[in-house]
Amino acid sequence: MSSQSFALGSPKSFNAYPRGDFDLESGNAKARRTRGSVPEGIRMLKSVGNQAHYCYKLHPVAVSFILLFLGVIILIVLSMHETQLRMMHSLRSYSSDQSPGSYPFANFHNLVMVAGHSIYTSSACGKVDSEDSWFLEPYQKNPGQAATFLTHIKEGIEAAAKDDSAILLFSGGETRKNAGPRSEAQSYWAVAESKGWFGKQDNVRERAMTEEHARDSFENLLFSVCRFRELTGKYPHNITVVSYDFKEERFAHLHRMALGFPESRFFYVGTPASPVAKEAAAKGEAAVRAQFLEDPYGCLGTLHEKRLRRDPFHRSVPYPGGCPELKGLFKYCGTVPYAGTLPWSQDRF
Repeated sequence: MSSQSFALGSPKSFNAYPRGDFDLESGNAKARRTRGSVPEGIRMLKSVGNQAHYCYKLHPVAVSFILLFLGVIILIVLSMHETQLRMMHSLRSYSSDQSPGSYPFANFHNLVMVAGHSIYTSSACGKVDSEDSWFLEPYQKNPGQAATFLTHIKEGIEAAAKDDSAILLFSGGETRKNAGPRSEAQSYWAVAESKGWFGKQDNVRERAMTEEHARDSFENLLFSVCRFRELTGKYPHNITVVSYDFKEERFAHLHRMALGFPESRFFYVGTPASPVAKEAAAKGEAAVRAQFLEDPYGCLGTLHEKRLRRDPFHRSVPYPGGCPELKGLFKYCGTVPYAGTLPWSQDRF
């Protein structure tokens, strides 16, 4: 037998068995796991779990309370996220459903709004000019008061008749408990109907609507703008307001400025109060105007309390559901004009 050389240049030594464990029955080698083969993330989780288990043994009540608190926080966050997603989905659905062809009055561009001041309570339509046919507050119980309501209705109809692209809106909610769940807006519409629309039935009746949630003059204007958006799919280009002449400063300046609506596109038709009520009306208007100067949006103090009193049947206001572009304005409550973007902001003044 020749001898084999084991010098430095000789071939590498032969491993009779592979490294690792060897299964004698199957003849297969098993890879030996090393400590470094466990992923770092799993080792960290095991460490945290061990520490948490140790803390739980030391302070079971405290740890349980912490876990419960964290669980509640997670549920709240998830609930808020779900609500936000639902609102976004509803808004997208509303926008997609309300295509231009789905608005019943999409071809109209201007708004004529008649602000309501009372509720018609008589069962006889032939007595519309009688004070006994209307629910009147003590300060309204003056001879000729009912006639002023008819004048407003007539002026609104005539203003709409002169503008074929205008929607006529009677505005006013269910503001008097003792008058029952009847709105000012419906009262004015019914009176207009009983009067044959003062000879303008064929021209105006089909585009005369109601806004039945307003509780004061600012809401008359704001809610009517929203109602116009519901009917036409857009906001009015021009606005004409019909009310008493002594309220012109309130509507044309204070309320218009609060909405940021362009002065060049705002018009006012004022009619006089009954002769015996002029002095008291001017005095009362000065007081209300001062309140709106301090609280332009009627959301604080006396004006807010008045709104609550004028909602005896707890009607839910649907806006800004039909006018989502004004959502920020509806949420705003401040003493200076709203500074956010509005549909007419580009030519505000």
